[in-house]
Amino acid sequence: MPQEHYFSSKPADRAALRTVPVRLAGRDVEVQTAGGVFSPDHVDLGTRVLLDEVPKAPAAGHLLDLGAGWGPIALTLGLQSPDATVWAVDVNERALDLVRRNVRRLGLHNVNAVSPADVPDDLRFSVIWSNPPIRIGKAELHALLRRWLPRLDAGATAWLVVQKNLGADSLQRWLGEEFGDGWTVGRAATSKGFRVLTVTRDA
Repeated sequence: MPQEHYFSSKPADRAALRTVPVRLAGRDVEVQTAGGVFSPDHVDLGTRVLLDEVPKAPAAGHLLDLGAGWGPIALTLGLQSPDATVWAVDVNERALDLVRRNVRRLGLHNVNAVSPADVPDDLRFSVIWSNPPIRIGKAELHALLRRWLPRLDAGATAWLVVQKNLGADSLQRWLGEEFGDGWTVGRAATSKGFRVLTVTRDA
């Protein structure tokens, strides 16, 4: 079921902003969030599970956070890999505005917060980290993954965190059927009710 926080919010006015302490890439930092985006008060549990389970991001190349929200994944990628180019992609203008604010707060220069249409078509990604928007519905989610996963470099992996009771196992089966020859689909971890799924383009 589509939800307002994935589609329709406009940038928050200054009065709506809130400052939240979080821990990203081993650092205690403060970020700005606002209502109308996913998990505005903290790093949500699924994202935390993902960040705890993924290996360190590639040091270079183009790195994708798909469904960025206010930016915990993109900011982590930017902090870990200052020589890489991070793409924080979201359809929500409020989310993108918050990512840009947080990029400035943390002094990062390598994170681009953009809508899907603003990512150059010829870019290929060294890694994808995503807490995908499961609640947009199965058809929309599948279309999202069909669009972005084929843009992985050879040998690169997408790491997806999905709550078990929101269909992680059925999504893993679909990924295995959809991405067949030339791909490897697996489950990297199970923690706190979440699965961390991997989709790797063969080298």
